[in-house]
Amino acid sequence: MLLKTTNLKSINKLKNLLMLCVTLVSVNVILSQEIIEEKEEKEVTKKVDTSQAVNAIKVDGVAAVVGDYIVLDSDIDKTYLQLKAQGVNIDNIEPCQLFGKLLEDKLYAHHAIQDSILVSDAEIRRNVDYQIQQFLQQTNGSMEKLLAFYKKEDEASFREEMFEINKANQLASKMQQKIVEEVEITPEEVRDFFNKIPEDERPTFGTELKVAQIIAEPQVSEEAKQKIIDRLEQFKADIIENGASFRSKAVLYSEDPGSASRGGKYTLDRKKPKMVKEFRQVAFSLQEGEVSDPFETDYGYHIVTVEKIRGEEYDVAHILLTPKVSNEAILEAKERLEKVRQRIVDGDISFADAAREASDEKETKNDGGQLINPTTQDYSFELTRMDPELYSQIQNLKDEEVSLVLKEEDRTGKVKFKILRVTDRVDEHAADYARDYLKIKELALEEKKIKAIETWQEEKILDTYIKISGEHRDCDFSGNWLKK
Repeated sequence: MLLKTTNLKSINKLKNLLMLCVTLVSVNVILSQEIIEEKEEKEVTKKVDTSQAVNAIKVDGVAAVVGDYIVLDSDIDKTYLQLKAQGVNIDNIEPCQLFGKLLEDKLYAHHAIQDSILVSDAEIRRNVDYQIQQFLQQTNGSMEKLLAFYKKEDEASFREEMFEINKANQLASKMQQKIVEEVEITPEEVRDFFNKIPEDERPTFGTELKVAQIIAEPQVSEEAKQKIIDRLEQFKADIIENGASFRSKAVLYSEDPGSASRGGKYTLDRKKPKMVKEFRQVAFSLQEGEVSDPFETDYGYHIVTVEKIRGEEYDVAHILLTPKVSNEAILEAKERLEKVRQRIVDGDISFADAAREASDEKETKNDGGQLINPTTQDYSFELTRMDPELYSQIQNLKDEEVSLVLKEEDRTGKVKFKILRVTDRVDEHAADYARDYLKIKELALEEKKIKAIETWQEEKILDTYIKISGEHRDCDFSGNWLKK
């Protein structure tokens, strides 16, 4: 399935295939899968609804055996259906291409088991819960319609099949990670990679900007904070002294949109940080049934209780209340930032120094307000891939011009003000080794990882029981799946 790559065009083609593979991970959660006890083909009598098929679908059978796994004929057709349902253009996706990807997944999963790679059953079941909730949104909450669509007799069998498929997918993913986890690239290898690309095939990088901002957040009064603390203490007293339901209060009063509807419930794992540090520290200090005192995080004030401790996992529930800022505080923040802007425009202070002195944003103030691209982790933003909201705010700014004071409000109603400045601009250009070293290094590392995977596949295909059936043997595989 993975192609030999000798230049940038083939790398880009392969990266497109890898993006398809990512899409298929989500699709695979509804594909039929079976772990076989004996390495012999078995006929399966199940049929797929031909009214929805992309092509005519015949009686199902075993298309391939890879180690302890099988691929059914219908898996390819079902994958097409799911890709189409997700809005993916399937016109240029060949059946053999999909089939090769399914073979790869089974090869990874098989050898993950051989290498004793472990996955968390509890985590997989949580993933299944989440996926079923997503599926139910498509059937207006009807489990009966969902089971009918996937031709399952009951919810238990549907969940169990999804569990096995999710587990195989996680095993495959971890196996791939293991193959490339120690792959590194040296500066000399990066230079060799770049020099081998013909000049007329070198990539073109789009216009890139560096953007800085200064944030002013309205300050909450101490009186408003104390009112929230007092209210949470009243909740705690009612729960402990009167036996009131923590979950019910969370549903009625918590301002956490992610958990209020389910009674404030979260599952925390000591080994896998979730929630902010202050929250975890309080939750892990409690015993089962204990309710914390009110405590503060960046999101507001909480009380939390531990419902169940299962080894490293804690089932907790919390109530979040956020102090509200006054109109006077909002006006003060706006006027404060307008004064900072005027000082910059007048030349009394540089934008970077003003950010260090006056910005309320911890993440950027020490860098002179410089924004970090969350995708690349550097300061450059490619214009065509920039967040649409940020683009709309800076699109008309000239270099070194300071924007007017802008107001932003998040989904919780929290208000802040900002000013922005484009600190550097690099127009669209052909790849330059010195200027674009980090991007070229990323491409070179990607190629080296691809080659590592190719080598692993070549070795493991020869070491693994593999049988390709029927017309699937006519596929022009890039891997040696037929062991010729």
